Amino acid sequence: MKAVCWMGTSKVETLTVDDPKLLNPHDAIIKVTRTAICGSDLHLYDGFIPTMEAGDILGHEFMGIVEEVGRGVTNLKRGDRVVVPFTIACGNCSFCKKKLWAACDNTNPNAHLMEAAYGYSGSGLFGYSHMMGGYAGGQAQYVRVPFANVGPLKIESDLPDEKILFLSDIFPTGYMAAENAQIQPGDTVAVWGCGPVGQFAIASAFMLGAARVIAIDRLPERLDMARSVGAITIDYSEDDVSVLTALKDLTAGAGPDSCIDAVGLEAHSTELQGIYDQVKTKLMLETDRPSVLRQAIQAVRKGGTLSIPGVYGGLLDKVPFGAAFGKGITMKMGQTNMHNYMQPLLERIEKGEIDPSYIISHRITLDDAPEMYKVWRDKKEQVTKIVIDPWAERKVA
Repeated sequence: MKAVCWMGTSKVETLTVDDPKLLNPHDAIIKVTRTAICGSDLHLYDGFIPTMEAGDILGHEFMGIVEEVGRGVTNLKRGDRVVVPFTIACGNCSFCKKKLWAACDNTNPNAHLMEAAYGYSGSGLFGYSHMMGGYAGGQAQYVRVPFANVGPLKIESDLPDEKILFLSDIFPTGYMAAENAQIQPGDTVAVWGCGPVGQFAIASAFMLGAARVIAIDRLPERLDMARSVGAITIDYSEDDVSVLTALKDLTAGAGPDSCIDAVGLEAHSTELQGIYDQVKTKLMLETDRPSVLRQAIQAVRKGGTLSIPGVYGGLLDKVPFGAAFGKGITMKMGQTNMHNYMQPLLERIEKGEIDPSYIISHRITLDDAPEMYKVWRDKKEQVTKIVIDPWAERKVA
């Protein structure tokens, strides 16, 4: 089969690799019908996530048709259409029973690597390094799905793939980000980053009762998309714009009730801190660029909530924790507990409350993926979301 493989920092190739096989009774083999490149895949592409190995298959947003199931899988059969969550959960450990699926104790065979870095391990993830399980990802024609009796969501309707693909990650992630923001009716919410997760966080904030959502980014296509769903926008790249001042002006000096950092470890900044972080990460004196996190801590109102769906990988410098303490803010963060959200959000799609496909800008083949990773990283071609048809043939000019 064809698959998109990580071959080193800033190097991705589409290769012919062996088809996956059933390894355990609870496995399923899925024929992938749609997959996507996620913003967090760029952290792998840029070399910020350790324990990647040349040849690792990328991708954690995918759906498809069940091709084969192990004898322990009783809820699925060949021919079923499913969306697969990017987190892998066993369903039986104490964390799964508490519905903290992303903290599953049993699905990361390399838990010792995570424990060395973080103290404890979370669940395994598809296509996201060996310290998170070493599982092959879904930017491929076929993928092995472990614990298939727990994870995949069966799709009974005839909704097109593009409307439901994002149930695999970014729609639930944006929704959980808004839920973690503890939004009350009438609140003002600020969202940093208008990429795919940020867009769904904006839409979800409105669903949960926010009166105003303020979206912060620098790319016109993303800001336009945020405005199209009702957000107020701030372009932080404009010379005369101070985000903190603008947020105070928009909230009568109080600050937003909730702030959402939908950017994470590769944040950009036009301020001096941006240069500082670039230098520090180059010298490995810090691993992440937390300019958005710093700004959100300073911006949120006293007693407010900071929600962090953006991925952080390691050690951060100059975080204004005194401000967080002094204002008595709440922080909520972490990998998405996918299984809590997939079915409820599917029902919203089925009712016509939202069509998640509005964020798609590019539809490509697996052969196009290496070049499109560069386009995605460099924010060229007005890219907002890239979806891959693994069975499409590359068009020859």
